[in-house]
Amino acid sequence: MQISKDTVVQFNYKIKALDGTELEDNYGTDPIAFLCGHNNMMPGVENALLGKTIGDSFSVELGPSETYGELIEDSQQRIPVKHLIGNHKGKWQAGMVAVVNTDQRQREVTIIKMGKFMATVDINHPMAGKTLNFELDVINVRQATAEELQHGHAHGIGGHHH
Repeated sequence: MQISKDTVVQFNYKIKALDGTELEDNYGTDPIAFLCGHNNMMPGVENALLGKTIGDSFSVELGPSETYGELIEDSQQRIPVKHLIGNHKGKWQAGMVAVVNTDQRQREVTIIKMGKFMATVDINHPMAGKTLNFELDVINVRQATAEELQHGHAHGIGGHHH
């Protein structure tokens, strides 16, 4: 089955900078699952996967507008330190990436300056503004269930759990 609108896709990925430095991957964990054609995936990744089938492995270079977005200048905010979430040892420091809960969703931020009670963070995604190389491995493709179509997202391993 080919990846198209209303299919559930499971894939593994590796993200690299253009110089080949590995930035992130999900190998060794459950594959990512998403409902194709329902705005659940970065547009560039979804478009690159269209037409692919189980077992396809490929890489694609994608610009910021197709992935994490353009870098927005002056996007700093001060937030209470108690709202910083992450797996780190010791104290938060400038340059570290943390997660914060927003009204819309969780968001990765980069710490610019730490105070005792407040932190100044850059709310741009840490990979915003960068052209990146995505290595993608298609693990599974199946037709979405009626419930998934109604909910607008994939269920099960790598997807949403109710």
